[in-house]
Amino acid sequence: MSHDRKRYGDTTLGNQEPSANEPAWLNELRASGREVHGRLGIPTPRHEDWKYTPLREVAETDWSPAEPGPALFEEPLPEFDSGAVRIVMVNGRLDRNLSNPGPLPGGLRIASIRDEIHSGNDAVLRSTLGRTGPKPTQTFDRQIVPDEHTFAALNDTLFEDGLVVYVAEGAKVDPLIEIVHVSHGGPEPSLVVPRILIVAEAGSRCKLVETYVTRGNGPSLTVPVTEVVVRTGADVEHVRLQDEDAGALHIANWQTAQESGSTYTSFNVCFGGRLARVDQGIWIGGAGTRTRLDGVVVANGDQHMDNHTRLDHAFPSGESFEIYKQIADDRAHVVFNGKIFVHQDAQKTDAKQTNQALLLAPGAVVDSKPQLEIFADDVKCTHGATVGQLEDLPLFYLRSRGMPRNRAEAVLVYAFAADVLEEITIEPVRKALEARLFEKLAVASR
Repeated sequence: MSHDRKRYGDTTLGNQEPSANEPAWLNELRASGREVHGRLGIPTPRHEDWKYTPLREVAETDWSPAEPGPALFEEPLPEFDSGAVRIVMVNGRLDRNLSNPGPLPGGLRIASIRDEIHSGNDAVLRSTLGRTGPKPTQTFDRQIVPDEHTFAALNDTLFEDGLVVYVAEGAKVDPLIEIVHVSHGGPEPSLVVPRILIVAEAGSRCKLVETYVTRGNGPSLTVPVTEVVVRTGADVEHVRLQDEDAGALHIANWQTAQESGSTYTSFNVCFGGRLARVDQGIWIGGAGTRTRLDGVVVANGDQHMDNHTRLDHAFPSGESFEIYKQIADDRAHVVFNGKIFVHQDAQKTDAKQTNQALLLAPGAVVDSKPQLEIFADDVKCTHGATVGQLEDLPLFYLRSRGMPRNRAEAVLVYAFAADVLEEITIEPVRKALEARLFEKLAVASR
């Protein structure tokens, strides 16, 4: 979609008008997205939260909405578990030919967002879509107003379809839910805006893996939004793998809202893309929650990997644990910004955050900024960051036993990152990601 050349920072990427064929609530969401994205434009380095994210190419490229993809792809799409409920999205649209959901287990419903809207079965969408981000709270002595996300607003404006994953109250879904997003472009620059909504009702349980890949030979910009609602007492394990092609651009927003007594375990694994950024936010909207948000980031060549997390503890007795492991080689640049807000009423909060980065080459760069703001007086909270290189002693130990230097280095780098992947309880996903980590580190050729 072409846009007038404006000053970088004022440029926007879309301007979709209201549609008579869409319900009022959706037109309101789109109008809000147009207003926010039109006001904020494409951030420049002058914006504090975006100062390490180079977006000039995003602003100065004429992106066109990606057309529906092909019926088949020459290269196989990722598959973790043959027994999984498997859903494939191509250019943001549900592809029924490539999907293989099988007979859905009791209590699980999976549907196209477009189909839900056109059928009038949009009660879940109407009450949750676009409403899972951080919220101001009246119990806080100085309200935290969430930062508006210009690319999430763009997605609000432009998405045509998407996916709803609904787990009914008390349902225990045993099969893995596998969602594959494929960005397929032309030779012309293509814009893809995937949208996914996951709702786990009270007392339910499910495990999901969400994968992003690229097919095709043209420049692509993927701007996904994933929203997760974890109701009272529900338990959700959610793995997100971004493994797009080396030339792809990927700017994502991932928001979760937890209610009382719920458990949300998330893993953000970033391997692909030339420029990749994920903004993950979790709003703790009830007491006694358990939250995990871990990440593994591996960047080489000229890759730029940027991860921002925000965790809002707004109610008492919440436990959260966050550890990000980052690896930068060659001329890669990795960024981590982790914010934890402990609101005034969130007494008895136990929050731990750790960021550890490994530099493998003189030209690699790491920027780390952990942030902890506490407005309650009875909490246990820690945070910290370390940046280092491979230690000489373990490297010497491995080499003294006949291991070539490149292999010894790869083994140590793998061990550094793999302890995060070991926390994934979905065995086929964990094993596949460990193998992909080895491949990414190019063990055989380092």
